[in-house]
Amino acid sequence: MMGKLLPILLAVVGLGGGVGAGLFLRPAAPAAENAEAGHDGDHAAEPEHAEAEEHSEDDDHAESGPDYVKMNNQFVVPVVEEGRVAAMVVLSLSLEVEAGNTEAVYQREPKLRDAFLQVLFDHANIGGFSGSFTDGSNLVVLRTSLKEAAAMILGTVVNDVLITDIARQDS
Repeated sequence: MMGKLLPILLAVVGLGGGVGAGLFLRPAAPAAENAEAGHDGDHAAEPEHAEAEEHSEDDDHAESGPDYVKMNNQFVVPVVEEGRVAAMVVLSLSLEVEAGNTEAVYQREPKLRDAFLQVLFDHANIGGFSGSFTDGSNLVVLRTSLKEAAAMILGTVVNDVLITDIARQDS
């Protein structure tokens, strides 16, 4: 009989502990719910006003910072050794540009992709994707070359080129 009650007792204790933890870790109620709970309407309006001021400061700060533009498609680069494709390298790139220049990047994306592919092919041909291709110094050389290519297309709008994803598949 005790063997049948023990699993039921453990389930009830576990359920109670889960409910208690859920109530304890529940997020704080927003200001609108506090107003419905019986707080004075004037006091509920003050935190909302303060919150609106915080958002406007955050928006001003966000506008002054750089924009990040993700290139729409990945870049696929073959690594050729002894006249045959030995591996494929797939990269995802993003550009850090001055605020408000996102549209300029997308308007010139085909030309950017062409310039980036030329840099990536040259990097592959000099052995940049062989061996420990994710070594810090190798990636610095690649980023610098990509940034120079982007600067030729977009001018001083580009602050940096970010390699957001890189993978190599050997054949």
